Amino acid sequence: MTQHPDSGLPFMKMHGLGNDFVVVDARLHDRAPGAELVTRIADRHFGVGFDQLAVITQGAGDAHLTFYNSDGSTSAACGNATRCIARFLMDESGKDALVLTTDRGELAARDAGNGLTSVNMGQPQLTWDEIPLSEEMDTLELPIEGAPTATGMGNPHCTFFVADAEAVPLDTFGPRYEHHPLYPQRTNVQVAQVVAPDTIRMRVWERGAGVTWASGSSSCAVAVAAARRGLTGRKVEIIADGGTLQVEWRDDGVWMTGPTAHVFSGTLTADFLGSPR
Repeated sequence: MTQHPDSGLPFMKMHGLGNDFVVVDARLHDRAPGAELVTRIADRHFGVGFDQLAVITQGAGDAHLTFYNSDGSTSAACGNATRCIARFLMDESGKDALVLTTDRGELAARDAGNGLTSVNMGQPQLTWDEIPLSEEMDTLELPIEGAPTATGMGNPHCTFFVADAEAVPLDTFGPRYEHHPLYPQRTNVQVAQVVAPDTIRMRVWERGAGVTWASGSSSCAVAVAAARRGLTGRKVEIIADGGTLQVEWRDDGVWMTGPTAHVFSGTLTADFLGSPR
């Protein structure tokens, strides 16, 4: 995809509970960033800054979404970005329900009322080869200190249930397990504290991004892991650093509901696009 540095690149800045995104709408042109440019845009000092970057293109449904982490790697899923873009597209089209395609597959989105947006992130991946892990094993309790649970939500997750989520030094704990040899594609890491039968406090280290204030796919993975381990029911409130999401594991998939924000729109300049840092 051509970057057209002579004409600039429009973008939107969005967030869901402080989990922030740069969104490039490439439906009407062929402009979208490659991995090198993604990493420059991600720099919070020299670029714009984001946890993930999403590109909107034409798709079999209402639109297709492609996701990049801040290190330039790709991800098949990004729940909060999907909700943010779904809200943008619903406002644009006047629809109250959409079907978005991603590398994860088709994701249904709907207006949940009161400014909230819901997305069905699909059925969780629960077997070792789907997640994927590097060898066959029980995914409910991995042979890692702390016996975390492995879950796939289109991207891999490793959930540690702890007595006090605030006490975990996530800056060092997260990268230690992101690169664990059991996860050949690396993994998102969550520390989760069950504070009530329907409430979980969660903190997140995202693969390719680091500590984030929230994560939609992580929230879904934590809810699924807690239900599988009998710690909660299938409908829970997930309290992240940036706010609260409602997650429900239903027969048709894992539904996630919460607020979104379109903060501003801008244009990356020709100078920025055409020159390395």
